[in-house]
Amino acid sequence: MASPPNAHPGVYIHPSSYVDDPCQIGAGTKIWHFTHILKDCDIGENCSFGQNVMVGPAVRIGRNCKIQNNVSLYNGVELEDGVFCGPSCVFTNVNNPRAEIERKDEFARTLIKRGATIGANATIVCGHTLGEYCFIAAGAVVTMHVPAYALMAGVPARRIGWVSAAGRKLGSDLVCPETGRHYRETSDDRLEPLNG
Repeated sequence: MASPPNAHPGVYIHPSSYVDDPCQIGAGTKIWHFTHILKDCDIGENCSFGQNVMVGPAVRIGRNCKIQNNVSLYNGVELEDGVFCGPSCVFTNVNNPRAEIERKDEFARTLIKRGATIGANATIVCGHTLGEYCFIAAGAVVTMHVPAYALMAGVPARRIGWVSAAGRKLGSDLVCPETGRHYRETSDDRLEPLNG
C-alpha cells in the first residue's frame, strides 16, 4: 500500500513515484520520477533519488545521500551518511543466483561507509564493506572489502591510489590539493587523515 501524499512531511515525492507503508523518510529528501521505495525502509534527511530508482524492502540509507538514475538498492544494502551512487551502478544480493532456486535467506549484507562514491555502471558484489570516502571508478567491479580513502578501478577492481575526503586524488605527498589536509599510509597499507 502506498503512503498518502501527506505521510512524509517535508519530503518531495514526484506523482509518478510510489512509497510503500511503512517507511521512515527524513525531511528535505527528494524522490523523483518513477521511483519505488518498498516497505520498512529507513531513509535519512536531505537525500536525493533520481529517476527509476528502486529501494528495499528494509534498506537503511543515511543522511545526505545521492542515488542517481537507474539504481536498485536491495535488502541487505546499507548506506551511511553522504554516499553517492552513480547512474546505473549495481548492487548484488546473492553470490550464486539461479532463477530456479529461491535464495532470499542468503542475502549478504553490503555496507557502504560514510562519504563513499560509486561511479556510473560500477558493480558491487554483495557481502563486502566499502570504507569511508573510498572512490569506486566508473565501470569497476568490486569483489572484496575496500579500505577507507581507496581509489578502486578495473575488473576486478584493485586499488590504484588514494583519494581525500574531498574526492581528490592524492599525490605522493598525500596532501589533498583542494583542502590541504594531510594523510599518511599506515603499516597495514591503509590511509588515515592527520589532525589539523
